[in-house]
Amino acid sequence: MKKQIGFLLSFLLLIASQYSYAQNDAKALLNKVSQKYNGYKTIQADFSLDIRQANGSSHRDAGTLYLDNANNKYHINTKNQILISDSKTQWNIMKAEKEVEISEASNSTNEINPTNIFTFYTSGFKYALANAEKAKGINLSVVELTPVDSKKNYSKIKLRINKANNLIYDTTIFDKSGNRYTYTLNAQEGNKTIASSFFTFNKSNYSGFDIVDLR
Repeated sequence: MKKQIGFLLSFLLLIASQYSYAQNDAKALLNKVSQKYNGYKTIQADFSLDIRQANGSSHRDAGTLYLDNANNKYHINTKNQILISDSKTQWNIMKAEKEVEISEASNSTNEINPTNIFTFYTSGFKYALANAEKAKGINLSVVELTPVDSKKNYSKIKLRINKANNLIYDTTIFDKSGNRYTYTLNAQEGNKTIASSFFTFNKSNYSGFDIVDLR
């Protein structure tokens, strides 16, 4: 009986040790990724969004994100929508509706938003290194993130990272209703010169648009 108990304790200690190593490996990898992105003053990224709904339907979109990393400013341009923020105000430009909604910008670190889309994983998550994967010939490290706050509307986030350069390849968010959102970064460029005016709304560019101020 004592031998059985000793074997069981040894087995549990081995499992705990392996989990600790996996945690440390995941943390070290995420630190490399965040350091890489934090080293950029600006980031330009072409992305695609693939939405798989629980009922089996799907939707795709694509666009370009421009981020002033140092000043929490962004400009996102997709087929149907443009989002602009100067860190204080956000302009939501809906092209088909010819309407612009103005609201206060949210720079909360507690939620995933355009200002922290490359570094959101640095706090508020438990993480584990999963089996490596490959996509389009690219070797990818995989980290699975679980929110510490169980009240979040998503249960898990899967982060795939290019092993060659420590840049994010894609991010998949699994929400609690069964929907799945995958953001794939098709091209990324750091420290590109972007005019400051690109992060402000110019009303003259949207003649005929209704302006709705929600502040």
